[in-house]
Amino acid sequence: MLLDELLAKLGTMPAAERAELDRAYLQEAPKWLPNVGPQTLAYLCPADLLFYGGQGGGGKSDLGLGLAFTQHRRSLLLRRKYVDLNALVERALEIHGSREGFNGQPPPKLRTADNRLLHFGANQHLGDEQSWQGQPYDLKFFDEVVQFLEAQVRFHLGWIRSTDEGQRCRAVLGSNPPLDANGQWVVGMFRPWLDLTHPNPAKHGELRWFVTDPDGKDMEVPGPGPVQLDGKTLLPQSRTFIPAKLSDNPFLVNTNYQAQLDALPEPLRSAVRDGNFMAARKDAENQVIPTAWVIAAQARWRPDGWKDYTQTAIGYDPAGGGKDEATIALRHGGWYDRIISVQGDKTLDGAAMAAKVLEVRRDNAPVVVDVGGGYAGASIERFKDNGVIHTRFSGAGASTARAKQSNLQFANKRAEAWWKFREALDPQQQGGSAIELPDDPQLRADLTTPTWELKSGKILVESKEDIRERLGRSPDRGDAVIMALSEGDAARRKELSRATLGQAPKVVMGRALTRRR
Repeated sequence: MLLDELLAKLGTMPAAERAELDRAYLQEAPKWLPNVGPQTLAYLCPADLLFYGGQGGGGKSDLGLGLAFTQHRRSLLLRRKYVDLNALVERALEIHGSREGFNGQPPPKLRTADNRLLHFGANQHLGDEQSWQGQPYDLKFFDEVVQFLEAQVRFHLGWIRSTDEGQRCRAVLGSNPPLDANGQWVVGMFRPWLDLTHPNPAKHGELRWFVTDPDGKDMEVPGPGPVQLDGKTLLPQSRTFIPAKLSDNPFLVNTNYQAQLDALPEPLRSAVRDGNFMAARKDAENQVIPTAWVIAAQARWRPDGWKDYTQTAIGYDPAGGGKDEATIALRHGGWYDRIISVQGDKTLDGAAMAAKVLEVRRDNAPVVVDVGGGYAGASIERFKDNGVIHTRFSGAGASTARAKQSNLQFANKRAEAWWKFREALDPQQQGGSAIELPDDPQLRADLTTPTWELKSGKILVESKEDIRERLGRSPDRGDAVIMALSEGDAARRKELSRATLGQAPKVVMGRALTRRR
């Protein structure tokens, strides 16, 4: 029957029959339907991990609630802080139509008549996510996910399952773009869709497949088929990104919400109104290294830049197992190779990690070793046994250096190292910056997270422990890169002076003037 014919028949239907039809429809109709457009595409998306984000007012929260009410049996809906849950809970009750089945005692929960569970939770501090360990949910929805730590999200992703046969399991991340380094991890997790520099960009809604490599990192694979890695069979999971748009939300598009977004100051306007993931971020007022300087250094990077110089120094940040990485940064003048990282039990064997450093060491380059964590002992013994020139780096050590422009002193060696790297990246210096950094989102986040303050008239850089609390991980890649510069030049001069009877080369702005012959 054509639509016109159906409408005509409905118009002539007796009132009693029309009322009965209305009652039957209301009984059968779902509690929630997606808006036509991106929200419907997201609702029907087959990805195991979906990021639905971008502009404010695009219906991100509603998508998570709609899936919980119509497609899933046990759902966990999360905000970073409990105080931010109120709007999500109130919207859930609005969709539900009553407070029947709702328990507001924290953590709030709602049980529907068709036996669906909506559980509302929060993970304000690193470690709070572990309270949900072992609890089965077939849907986990993260509202404003960029406010979460990456470690919290990845922990939750490991506990999505269902005992109900045929029940689909998935995770959905909803958010506007990040405004600072704390949420920048989401760009790394969805690089094919969000990072304009990715060599193989993905279309919106296109499925890509990923496994976790032996070092605990995402590795993209060609498809959904099983992958053999380190003798183990891994099953890839799919992920994708679909942009949310205010223009596709009929409940807000005709309100003054657009004018409110237009009135936002930058970078909020670019983030919330335009959904710009690459340009929305704003540096902290007291950020040690400006983000633009790091991006410029990554844009300068050439795959064969190592050919210009002998290997100048190696920065090595060991780890003692657990979640932290052992990282190796290879430096040739101002050019840095891609960071080598190892994670997990492999980092427990310091001698084996030292052997890995020796595998990539060239030109008698000195090794700068971070001894602050207490994990460097076995590696240093291995370097001694092999006659490798090495320098111990302790961030808590005293500094006698001064900042170039302000002539301020540094509170410790860590502050000196970070500030000297800032000076080496400064594009306003004579001849510009010689630093070239690999395109590594995690390295970019590491270098642009620390802040600084003046304490007793000296420059003090944020501690590694405080950064770990904010990022949910240690900034190991950034530390390795900075050590390779801060102590690498001095160690290189010392090594070359031995070899050339005191004729050591000059070092200018981290560019060791020891060219290959």
